[in-house]
Amino acid sequence: MRNQSKPKKVRIGISVGDINGIGLEVIMKAFSDNRIFDLCTPVVYASSNYVMAYQKEMGMKNFSFNFVKPNSKIISNRANLINCWEEDVKLTLGKETDEGGAYALKSLSAAVDALKKGDVDALVTAPINKHNIQSDEFNFPGHTEYLANEFDGEDALMFMVADSLRIGVVTGHIPIANVASSITIEKIFKKIDQIERSLKSDFNIRKPKIAVLGLNPHSGDKGVIGKEDDAIILPAVEKAFDSGKLVYGPYSADSFFASDVFTQFDAVLAMYHDQGLIPFKNMSFNRGVNFTAGISVVRTSPDHGTAYDLAGKNEAQESSFREAVYLACKVFKNRLEFSKLHENPLEITSVSKNK
Repeated sequence: MRNQSKPKKVRIGISVGDINGIGLEVIMKAFSDNRIFDLCTPVVYASSNYVMAYQKEMGMKNFSFNFVKPNSKIISNRANLINCWEEDVKLTLGKETDEGGAYALKSLSAAVDALKKGDVDALVTAPINKHNIQSDEFNFPGHTEYLANEFDGEDALMFMVADSLRIGVVTGHIPIANVASSITIEKIFKKIDQIERSLKSDFNIRKPKIAVLGLNPHSGDKGVIGKEDDAIILPAVEKAFDSGKLVYGPYSADSFFASDVFTQFDAVLAMYHDQGLIPFKNMSFNRGVNFTAGISVVRTSPDHGTAYDLAGKNEAQESSFREAVYLACKVFKNRLEFSKLHENPLEITSVSKNK
């Protein structure tokens, strides 16, 4: 009989996000259920002093981390915590502060460094505040662009996932006034290609079927309400289809999600952030995950923000964060399997070229 050893548990590096938000709360709640340790070994990058202050403020003293000391090892059946700062930091739950952004970046930088070194296999990021994290070290619209820069992803894809519902966007965190001028045939084709490759390697879908949404109401109504749909989006879809991809559109965005048409596709490509994320968040029921496709490492995040209005009240729901952990594990294992089945394997290791 062949030896059926247990599959290796995925080591998940976790950044805590804005220290005054709900990041640490949903992390502790997600790992309060010990069954999750059968799947992964979490490694949180923060500070023991910060964690104890947060727990005291929240009244969450029943949860305990394994505080990893220098030169000691992580424990596979516990939530591990590695100190990435020693100083005491003022905790102001529910408030936007400079410290909240600065220490969110310290946590994120430490987790990214661990991912580059191969100390963890995948990354799950708790929410940051895109305003107070800005600095000389972080001059990006959000996590996606920062991680693309760190891992040579160039133009990474923000891919929103909830079970079989998967929505990508052509333009991400840019002003709505700049969307139309930012859309090109080449950019749309590239996003379609990224989605198809991700569906194959990350989600184990052999022949993915992709829908593309139009930009203007009713997809422009043959140029009456805008020319981008016929002049840019349709040619990009045709180019992708002619290259062998199962891509269709452009579809009018309002009716597309109002019916069951979207269920006939493995993924949807929206033209801009809110066009894709409004229906996604409405349908994902606190299960949505933000997955960064198009980079050499696996990164996921819950689909919510810092939720300052909930911070300190012990009311935050951890379901989206838990789903982010599950998806990170699933994608990492799918990439490993995909690499075994192809002569030119996708780079799936945790190590990326240091800059």
